[in-house]
Amino acid sequence: MANKAKVLKSKDVAHILDCSPDDAILLARKGKLRARKEGKYWLYHYADVMRYRKKRAAAGEM
Repeated sequence: MANKAKVLKSKDVAHILDCSPDDAILLARKGKLRARKEGKYWLYHYADVMRYRKKRAAAGEM
């Protein structure tokens, strides 16, 4: 049985990154945070969000 990666919606990403859901979507649209759009939802992999958060913290943006 394959282990599926945890998938998050914009509101979950916003909580992790301490921003608004609209800001999370903007990051995805700009290509700064990997995501895909399925219907009306933007979906993010947990690992990608954590990688972005770590990169942002290392740059001193948090």
